[in-house]
Amino acid sequence: MDEKNEPRIERQNDISILHIQGDITAHSEPHINQAYKKLNDQGPTQKVLIQFDADAYINSGGIAVLIQILAQTQKNNQQIGITGLSEHFKKIFHMVGITKFANIYDDRDGALQSLS
Repeated sequence: MDEKNEPRIERQNDISILHIQGDITAHSEPHINQAYKKLNDQGPTQKVLIQFDADAYINSGGIAVLIQILAQTQKNNQQIGITGLSEHFKKIFHMVGITKFANIYDDRDGALQSLS
């Protein structure tokens, strides 16, 4: 994963935002796990928003990585939302059951408002 694909962390009030960009594959696992750990190391957070950039792509390996993160948020009793997905990926996330663990939002503002 090159630098432009490195996950980025932002904090907005009591919501931690994990920005995902580029191609998300099984090779992304250590980078995303490290970013999630860093997000939690910055202080307790009960609300997490995963924000995919418009050009982000995720394959089956990337979905597996995301499911691992969702499992961690459940273990940590964190509320989680996802935004920035194309209609195609919204359908896929629904089909694989991700929507049972995370709410999908159409835009960042709606996600932040709902999570607040």
